[in-house]
Order: sequence, then C-alpha cells, then structure tokens
Amino acid sequence: MREFGAWKMNGFFAVLIAVLYVLLGVFVIASFPRIAFVGVIFLIIAFIMLISITVIQPNQAAVVTFFGKYKGTVREAGFWMVLPFSVRKKISLRVRNFNSSQLKVNDVEGNPVEIAAVVVFKVVETAKATFDVDKYEEFVEIQSETALRHVASKYPYDNFLDKGYSLRGNADEVSEELAQELQSRLSVAGVDVLEARLTHLAYSTEIAGAMLQRQQASAIIAARHKIVEGAVGMVKMAIDQLEQQSGITLDHERKAAMANNLMVAIVSDRSAHPVINTGSLY
Repeated sequence: MREFGAWKMNGFFAVLIAVLYVLLGVFVIASFPRIAFVGVIFLIIAFIMLISITVIQPNQAAVVTFFGKYKGTVREAGFWMVLPFSVRKKISLRVRNFNSSQLKVNDVEGNPVEIAAVVVFKVVETAKATFDVDKYEEFVEIQSETALRHVASKYPYDNFLDKGYSLRGNADEVSEELAQELQSRLSVAGVDVLEARLTHLAYSTEIAGAMLQRQQASAIIAARHKIVEGAVGMVKMAIDQLEQQSGITLDHERKAAMANNLMVAIVSDRSAHPVINTGSLY
C-alpha cells in the first residue's frame, strides 16, 4: 500500500451548502406539496453532506475507505468534508515511546541477563500502518522485543579484554544497531524509528552473585595485565637510561637481577622495602 491524498472540501463551505439545501427542501415541501419528494431529496443531500464532515487534529491523519477500497489519507489539520459514505480511521502522527518489559536473554556466552529498552517512533505511512499490518501498535511492541532479544544475544554482557563490543561497555553502539534492526523490521508497518536506547541491563538474579565474583576476578586479571605491560616498559626504560646517562655497562646477569628487582617493586601490591648492600666481611 502507498499513501496518497484523499479528496476533501472545506467543511465550513459544506455546512453552508447543507443549510441552503435544508432551507430549500423545507420551502419546497411547504409550498409545493405535489413535489414534496424533491424537498425530501434536498434534505437527504444535506444530511449526507453533514455526516461526511470530519475534524482532523494537528499531527493526526484520517485514512478514508469507500466500501472497502482505499481512497486516500487526509493529513491537513482542520474542518473537512470527505467522500460521502466513507469510513474515516484516525491515526496519530505524534512521536510516541514504547517501554519494553524486562526480558531475560542469554548473551553470546550463554549467561542469562535482564535487559529492557525504550523505542521512540512515529507513523510516517498511514496506508501501511492501517492495511499492511494488523494493529500496528502491537506489531511495534512484538517486533521491538524480538529485535532486542536478537541484538542482546550477539554480544557478551561484559568484556575485560577490550576485544569487540559488549552490552555494558558499548551501550551506544548496541543501541544504534538495535535502532537499525528495528527500522528494517518496522518499515513494513510504515513506522519510522527515531531512537532506541537500553534502559535496564543486569545479570539475572540466579547467577548475579557468581557473575559478580567472576567480574571481580576478570577485573583483577585485566588490571594485572596492564600493570605487567607497564612494568616491562618501565624496566626497559630504566636500564636504557642508566646505561646511556651514567655510562655504566651491565652484563646480562646484572640486567636480569636489576630487572627482577624492579619488576618485584613495581608489580607487587605492597610497598618496596629497600635493602642496603654494605659489602662482604671477607
């Protein structure tokens, strides 16, 4: 279905014509009883014109159907007369929010997580929203939850190795992908997705304690990894500067001993206690 404009006429002008038909019909019935049927016809015409009048609010549209056939959409706000004997279905064009319920989903590693999102959308194609899907509001809700489940199952909850995306660490990227997938799913309903954002993200209650311990352990390992990387660079820099600035040349054994002492002092979680070498008694 493709949306197009429906025939319409100014409602105030239509009311004026209907009033004239009423006056003319009453005059004919009262003055010419023999042709009273003509006056009745005028009254019927006036009645048909009056029941064909509709009011369109701002950011609202009316889908016009005539005996089961789509005759167009009225988008302009105002007081209009449309095709007689037609059905006008009002559809809101305003921006709306949909808050999904908290869903329990398995992430890419199989861990159950609780996730929820808010979707901001509006109708841009009234014909598709009316005729291509059944109850587009429910369609948006179901497809939003389906897309949220699909996107959440593609990423881990957290990633301490800084390789790839995670649900917690890359919320903006995940939300953007969710919005793109929602748009591809909801375009058939004439709906434009303006934004999709995660509103809730947590481990499921049955594994929250265990995952917290795993999260802490992973954080400690990641922190130690960074410390070791930095310590290796600091030891190399210290030995190079010592040889360049003081002119002292160290053999491999002394370099290894110095590197060992520096690594212990830097990596250890306790403060270093210096030991002063005063020489040997012999």
